[in-house]
Order: sequence, then structure tokens, then C-alpha cells
Amino acid sequence: MIDKIKIEKPFQYLFTRTKGDKYIWGSVLLLVLASLLVVYSATGSLAYKMNHGHTEVYLFKQLMFILAGLFVIYLLHRINYTLFSRIAQILYLISLPLLAYTLFFGAEINDGSRWIKVPIIHLTIQTSDFAKLALFMYISRQLSKKQSVIKDFKKGFLPLIIPICLTCVLIMPANLSNALLTGAISLVLLFIGRVNLKYIFSFIGIVAIPIVILISIAIATHKDVDKDNLNDPTTSSVSSSGGVFKRLGTWVSRIQDFIYATGDDKDAPYQVQQAKIAIANGNVLWGLGPGNSRQRNFLPQAYNDFIYSIIIEEYGLLGGAFIMFIYLMFLFRCIRIFRRCPYAFGAFLALGLSFTLVIQALANMAVNVNIVPVTGVTLPLVSMGGSSFLFTCVSIGIILSVARNVEVQEGKRSAAITAEVVAEDMENDSNKINSKAE
Repeated sequence: MIDKIKIEKPFQYLFTRTKGDKYIWGSVLLLVLASLLVVYSATGSLAYKMNHGHTEVYLFKQLMFILAGLFVIYLLHRINYTLFSRIAQILYLISLPLLAYTLFFGAEINDGSRWIKVPIIHLTIQTSDFAKLALFMYISRQLSKKQSVIKDFKKGFLPLIIPICLTCVLIMPANLSNALLTGAISLVLLFIGRVNLKYIFSFIGIVAIPIVILISIAIATHKDVDKDNLNDPTTSSVSSSGGVFKRLGTWVSRIQDFIYATGDDKDAPYQVQQAKIAIANGNVLWGLGPGNSRQRNFLPQAYNDFIYSIIIEEYGLLGGAFIMFIYLMFLFRCIRIFRRCPYAFGAFLALGLSFTLVIQALANMAVNVNIVPVTGVTLPLVSMGGSSFLFTCVSIGIILSVARNVEVQEGKRSAAITAEVVAEDMENDSNKINSKAE
């Protein structure tokens, strides 16, 4: 009995100290549970081959990341979020040279320098994740400080759009899709922050020019490829070598794959073909069942970029829709925090970080079902753990910090109103007693 009390007290203490939006906490727990199930299934064959028959290696690795991530969330949600306003500018200034260093000296994987290796812990970190977090903190701080001049071009728009451009330009050479998502979410945040619409749309028009040029290059060079080699339409005549633009050939080929893949998918990229097969294996109500995926043995990055197709294969379209519903509920609760938060910085910060996670999730799902070209975007909290998983947990911890502060402020207001009502009732009772005595 004594041992039982000793075990229960720490958990009881933990639960009483856990604040913030309960629906967000529930969404996080559901997603990490789904992550454990699907990552174990998607990596079973790989673990068996790479670790001499030990299929649980990646399961335990994912469990360690989940426990570390939940600890990060709990730790950060106990911190007053105003601290992030004070360090936002410092973090942003650190992120710029870090991105530049990664671009030229980072670990190169798939022709893109996106990672740096931390010597002591031997962990590769995708610096763009840190840069996005720092950028949204900085934008939220600037939006909250410049509301009085937010409609002005020089005082309101330029101090916001220049940091966004610097971050996106440094991310773009190694990860175009990530840069575009970061820029799009930043513009949404500017729109919510009441920045003049004509400045936002003018900037979108300027950014659209290089995108149109890139698509035009893909179309023009594909015609040349068809003449030279009809059997290999994914081969681009654009050279992918040369400085920071060595990824140009990859961008062009992905656009060509998306536009020109034939109806029978013979020309589609291999991973797209396998993802479609995985989705076809599932059905509306339920799929093949947990752990019964067939395409995990053929689909590249089945535990990472294409994990959503494995979810549909094993749990059906309803399983895929349920995962989407969790993300949308997460976004809805964050919008609710935005509307309830009494301070501009916290409101903008919670909304910006929530948009980042949910739009990234929707982009990953869109890639899996071949709505958009293939990108290297993971499914937040579900894809196999790494630095991206931990930075996602940092973002959620900050959101919950804002939610906890909102609860505290509302609790104080409620207590003040209650005390005022009680004092008024006591005064009325006292007046009644005095009148009767008279």
C-alpha cells in the first residue's frame, strides 16, 4: 500500500502541474500513439535486415524520442511565454549565420545541405527547423510592437518582410518546398496582423515570377528530353551542378514528374507509384490492419515522408481522415487561444506556430496522395523521430505555454469578478439588516 502511494503521488503531482488546453494535450498524445504504431510497422522489415533480426530497434528509438519530446513540451509549457519575446531577436540573429553555415558546410544528403552534425551527441539537426521557430517568434514580436504603424510601408511592412526574405532565401537552395511553406505561413501571419493587403499581394506577385520561370523551364526542357530519350521523361536537360543552385535540376525534374506523368503512372516517380499502391491496398472502412502493410518493403521513406500512405494502407481512409481531423482540431483549439489571449505577442505566436505544424501536415498528406509534387516534408509528431520531431515538440510546448497563461489570466478575472459579486452581496445584506434595525 505504501509503495502504491509513493508511485501515485509523483503522477498526481505531474497531472496537477499540467496546464494548458486539454484538447491540444489530447491531440499530441493521440498523434504520438499513432506514431509508435505506424513507425514500428513501417520499419519492421528494415530493422530486421539492418539489425540482425531485431525488429524493435526503431520502435525503442521512437519511444525515446517521444518521451524526450513530451518532457520538452511539459518543461516549456511551465515557462512564461513572455520570455520568448525577450529572446526572439537573439534567436533570429543566430539562425541566419547557422543557415548560411549549413548551406555551405552542412552534411549533404540527396544533393541538399540541410543538416549539421552535433559532435558530442552525434545527432544531425536540420537548421531550417530552428530558423522557422526563431522567425515566427521574431515576427510575432514585431507585429505586437508595430500595431500602431502596421499599415505604413517603411515602418510596418519592411521591418517584417525583410527578415522573412532573408530566412527563406537561405533555406531555399537546399529545400525549396520548406522555404515556400515558411514564406506562405509568414504572409498569413502578416495578414492576420493587419498588414496592408496591397503590400502583401504585391510581394506575392514578385515571388510568383521566379516560380513561373521555374515551371516554364521544366516545360521547355521536358520537350527537349522527349526528343532525346522517350523512355526517360524524368531526366532533365538542366544541369544540377553549380554552387548553391545545384538543386535546380531536382526542382525541374519533380515539376516534370508531376505535370507529365501518364495516366497509367509508368512515368511517375517510383515513390509516388508505391504510395498509390499502398493507398489502393486500404479501403474506406479499414485497411489491411496494424502491422500488415505490404508496401513498407518497397516504398522509400515509408517511416518518414510517406508515412501517411502507410497509415491509409493499414487503417483505411477512415484512419487517414481521423489523423487529418486531429490536426484540424489542434488548429481550431489554437485559433481559440489566439482569440482569448489578452496580449498580441502570445496570440500571434500561438497562431503562427500552429499554422506551421498543420500546414506542414497537410502538405505531407498532399504529397502522399499526389496532389502536389514530391517534397521532403515530414508528418509532424507521426514521422520517425529526429531533430524535426523535437523542434515540433518545442513549438507545441510554446503554444501550451500561451494557453496556460490564458487560463491563469481568465482565472484571475473570474476570481476578481466573484470577489466583487460577493462583496456587493455582503453590502446589500448589510444594508438590509441596517434598514430592518431602523
